[in-house]
Amino acid sequence: MLAEIGLASLTLAFALAVYAIAATACGARRSSAGLVLSGRNAALLTFPAALLATSALVGALMTEQYQFAYVYSVTDPQTPALYRFTALWGSQKGSLLLWSLLMSAFTSAAIGLNWRAERRLMPYAIAFMMATLAFFLGLSLFVENPFERWWILPDAPPAEQVVSTALIPPGAIAPTEANLRAGAEGLNPLLRHFGMVIHPPMLYLGFVGFTIPFAFAMSALASGDLSTGWIKATRRWSLIAWICLSIGLILGGRWAYDVLGWGGYWGWDPVENAAFLPWLVGTAFIHSVMIQEKRGMLKLWNMALVIASFSAVMFGAFATRSGVIESVHSFARSEVGFPMLAFWAALTLVALAMLLWRWRQGELRDERQFANLLSRESLFVLNNVVFIALFLAIFWGSFGLPITSELLLGKEVTVGAATFEFYVVPLFIAMYVLMGVAPLSAWGATSLRRLGAALKLPLGLTIASIAAIALSGTGIAVALFGYGVVVFAAYVALIEIYRGAAARRRALGEGWLRAVSALFRRNQRRYGGYIVHLGVTVIGIGVIASTVFQTETQHTLARGEAIAVQDYALRYDDFIRAQAVDGRMMNIAAVTVFRAGGEIARLRPRIDDYPQLPMKIAGAHSTLENDFYVLLMSGDRERATFRIYINPLVNLVWWGGILLVIGTVIAAYPKVAPASAGPKSEAEAT
Repeated sequence: MLAEIGLASLTLAFALAVYAIAATACGARRSSAGLVLSGRNAALLTFPAALLATSALVGALMTEQYQFAYVYSVTDPQTPALYRFTALWGSQKGSLLLWSLLMSAFTSAAIGLNWRAERRLMPYAIAFMMATLAFFLGLSLFVENPFERWWILPDAPPAEQVVSTALIPPGAIAPTEANLRAGAEGLNPLLRHFGMVIHPPMLYLGFVGFTIPFAFAMSALASGDLSTGWIKATRRWSLIAWICLSIGLILGGRWAYDVLGWGGYWGWDPVENAAFLPWLVGTAFIHSVMIQEKRGMLKLWNMALVIASFSAVMFGAFATRSGVIESVHSFARSEVGFPMLAFWAALTLVALAMLLWRWRQGELRDERQFANLLSRESLFVLNNVVFIALFLAIFWGSFGLPITSELLLGKEVTVGAATFEFYVVPLFIAMYVLMGVAPLSAWGATSLRRLGAALKLPLGLTIASIAAIALSGTGIAVALFGYGVVVFAAYVALIEIYRGAAARRRALGEGWLRAVSALFRRNQRRYGGYIVHLGVTVIGIGVIASTVFQTETQHTLARGEAIAVQDYALRYDDFIRAQAVDGRMMNIAAVTVFRAGGEIARLRPRIDDYPQLPMKIAGAHSTLENDFYVLLMSGDRERATFRIYINPLVNLVWWGGILLVIGTVIAAYPKVAPASAGPKSEAEAT
């Protein structure tokens, strides 16, 4: 019954999306309010239809209906309930359905929130959102149907007797439940981690979220309404998409750190990079769009950025799901590759053609020109150039060079982490420098003298901090320089918050806590942005320390033997082999960690034996100073081999991510002006 409900509701959602495209587009062309309203209602109905289809699949997963080919492939009788639910996005078919559900939810919310305020933009915006939704629903319906079931055809040749189809074939019989349960394949061990409960949905929310600004931008181009209306309608959608993508990237790093067993959190894997690319373009867009709102500039540039962000999302979906790249993150090679490539190319070309059309008509001219290189808008543009350069370097290394090499030379080329770092580290340095300098400049024009005066305090604090770090024993020049660049950006953010609060204290006599609180309420976007900057600087410090100063060693120890690593000692105590409740066998090493002669932790690194592949799960002792991270490579009761990492300040990477999220929430939260806002101070005005 669940299969029939799911298939029917999926078909209905697809039909509604297709109708919504036709009705809203035709209604806009004919100025027919009735057609547009009908298309809007159809678009709103796609969400309950997609929700019903997804609920049917979740119900099949939770109730162990292994006749579903999807349920059979991603669960087994030992799968815990939590991972039965997360198996919804554990493979291609389920993840495509989840993408459609989130897309329909975002579309419904965007329609509900913007229908009255942006009535002129809504018809074409709905058409573009529904086109994206219809494409993904079509993939689920016609290519990767999650409601296919196993059937046996008794009259077919032996090799063709077992088939999986959505509709019941003539003369087919269902396999026995006992046979299905016995053969169920179970969830990929790499996905059996708590981070996978949140990481993929967050990435999908980020990917789907960037569709909303794209749709409104395309509507502005199609309708000719090229005011800032489309920007105002989508500013918070851009921030929501960006924050979800940020959370997804951070959780992905944590998953890699916990599960992949190499002591790191970012390996420049192509699929990691496929999620990072829209984040880079989206970050550039979020910064750049402020210039258009405040100064009426960069209209063409912002349109290009929003198209690029959506295009990066679609290309990432294609690269992840087509099998064009090999990765621990990617889905298996499937038939969705060519349709995704065609959809990505077609929509990108249509968008660029519309952009070129409006530009040639002179409708994207800027209202002001750049005053000088030191103005805030000029520095923002330079920052955008850095983000786009990062995008191009990472795209070429991840996809451009490998694909071109294989197509033209017949050779497989893989770009390693060292090569990526050679190109991107200078660009990240430039990003941090501009992140520090830009907030100190003014809109319109800034003199070198004024900017120099504003730089004195943060530069002085930066020099003092680097001197203190050097005196503490850190003598590696590269690390000191990196710390200096990052700390400089952090000091600028802190000083700007202090200046704003101090100005309110002088003007209104408020206490520090009230002044800071009022400051954030009055200008959430700016000061929330400073918290985001602080989060990025904290991440930068953690990345520098855990990369430059990481210690790695591997030793084989007899039971009872200990090994010294820096000022730590690791003793091998025991070896335990046990069976978990889900049926996997666990090989566990009991170890004790000492420091300065005293015991500080007892860890249990282990190897989990899954039918698909063994998984090395680290044991880690975490402090603010570092992580003592231990992997069991092999062993028995007599001897065991351990790989040990000491990762300094690695936890700042996660804590910086929390700050980044907090800052984005502040910036995106609906603004509520305080009852007595008081006059805007000079610090707030600039």
